[in-house]
This record gives sequence, structure tokens and C-alpha cells, in this order.
Amino acid sequence: MFRPRILASAAVVAGTFCAGLAQAAEPVTIYSSRIERLIKPILDKYTEETGVEVRLLNDNGSALMERLAAEGEATQADMLITVDVGNLWRAADRGLIEAAPSEILAANVPETMRDPQGRWYGLSRRERTLFFDPRKVKPEQLSTYEDLADPKWKGQLCLRTGKQTYTQSLVAMLIHQHGAQKAEEIVRGWVDNLATEVFTNDTSLLEAVAAGQCTVGIANTYYYGRLIAAKSDFKEQVHLFWANQGKDEGGVHVNLSGAGVVTHAKNPQGALKLMEWLSSDAAQNGYTHGTYESPVNPAVAPDAIVKAWGTYEANPINASDIGKLQPEAILLLDRAGYR
Repeated sequence: MFRPRILASAAVVAGTFCAGLAQAAEPVTIYSSRIERLIKPILDKYTEETGVEVRLLNDNGSALMERLAAEGEATQADMLITVDVGNLWRAADRGLIEAAPSEILAANVPETMRDPQGRWYGLSRRERTLFFDPRKVKPEQLSTYEDLADPKWKGQLCLRTGKQTYTQSLVAMLIHQHGAQKAEEIVRGWVDNLATEVFTNDTSLLEAVAAGQCTVGIANTYYYGRLIAAKSDFKEQVHLFWANQGKDEGGVHVNLSGAGVVTHAKNPQGALKLMEWLSSDAAQNGYTHGTYESPVNPAVAPDAIVKAWGTYEANPINASDIGKLQPEAILLLDRAGYR
């Protein structure tokens, strides 16, 4: 459980103010799998505003979780920041992050984008949807993730590897929505419709759509934003389509980046205060603008490039359920021959 540091006796009231200053001055150490150049500026802003030093250690999510497990009570980490709900769920399931109840976070982060027990909270939305070549496909030909399993798309589909967590999370959502048997049928249909070998990353996939190697693909939107920012006419070569927007179609798959307070944190209150600040209006702008992700805080407008893509209905699944179903999704992908 989260360990609030509350003074046990009114006899120390005279020292409370000084103790509060000391607490505020304690540094916060973050283990983060986010690209450092994307997250450091907003953390520097927090230091400027509060005077609290933020120490950052970067590595991939799996390595950070193994490090936290190995360090145990000796860890210097106060907060874990990582991407994909599967990683957040695994960190919570392994007891590496703890419940950190917060009225501020509950107000700023929608219920579907935070752990029901308060062990982690989403900080940005990462939509995974359809992208197509407008020279070969019309928007009215597209509809859902499921429809891409139809034989009419044979030899036209580009996909990212099933070894990657974003693919696994999408399939976990399909399992939740349709059951394992139907989800496997969909995935097998995707494999049958591949135009080429699966890609190791979404950037290469989107570039393949632009080059005419395939007519349609599934990718995270922020990769599209980065390509547009680097080459403005890319948005003419590849178009975005919000999947599953019809009645009873379920809505767009939304993944997250998020954070939690480390179980053996030396400064859990400092970590919680930083998480609350990262969910605030001002910080959400800094956290998401330039990354081409979407804010989790509904009061915050997205980056101009992201805003131009329009609005969508999201799948209402709680992100924690996606995490729980990831192990089953991995087995399903393997059975379906999705490599």
C-alpha cells in the first residue's frame, strides 16, 4: 500500500513547516522507458516550478522492471514511467508499484485509463488505428480492424510484428471484445492478407504504405505525426482512418504511457506529487506536445498536428483489462502464425 508520511502527534506542530520544506526538497528518482529527449524538458520544468530535483534513469520497460525486482528495498527509484498498458499491468502484478490514491489524478485521468486500485495512471493516449494509401483506397472502403481480415484485402495489408507489445495489446482488446476464438479468426485473416513480411516498427510500416508496398496498415498515430512533422507532404501520401466508429463496432484501440509509485520508494509522496502535476493542464501540454500523443486529461487540447486528425470514439475497455489479457494474446498470435 501507499505509505503516506503523516505526523503521528500534534506535539510536533511547531516543526511541521520545516518538515514540509525538507520533504519538498527531497529529490524524485524516476526509472523511465520513455525517450529521454522527449520527457526531460517537462521534468526540468517541474524542477523550475517546485525546486524539486528530478533524477532520471532510462532503459527499456522490461529491463527496468527486472532492475526494480532485483533491487527490492534497496532501490533508489521513486517512480516508474513506461509505455504500453501491458508493461504497466505487469509492474503492478509483480508488486513493483503500489496503490497511490489521489483525488487529483482521479479527476484528471479518465477511469478507463488508470488502474482500478490506483497503482498506475495513464499520462498520454496512444491510439492505434488504420492508415491507407489514398491513391488506391477510398475512406468508404475502410471500417474496422476486423474487416482487414476479409479476403478482399489479400496482398494489401502491412502489419507490425506480433513480438511487439503494441500489437499484443490490440489483440488483447479483440479477445476482450469477441472472445479468443473469434479474435484468432481475425488475426489469421490478417496474416493471410499480408502484402509483405511484418515490420519491426511503425515508421517503416507507414513508409511502406507511402511507397505503395501495401494499401492499408495498422499503426500508432504518433509515428504518423512524427513523419508529418519531418515531411509535411507525408499527410498527402498516407491518410489516417479512425477504426471501428460505427454503431456497436467498439471504437478505436487506445494504449497509454503511464506511471506508478515504486513500492519501495524512498520518497513516495514526492513521486505522487510529480504524477499529479504531470496530469495537470499545463504539464499535459508539455508531456504530449511534440510527441504527437494525445493528452489523457480531457480538459487539454492536443497538439495542432494531432488535432487536425479529428475526434474519435475510443473503445471503452479499461486499460488494465488489456494488460491482463496480453499473455493470452501472445499465445494467440503464435498459434495464428503472426510473427
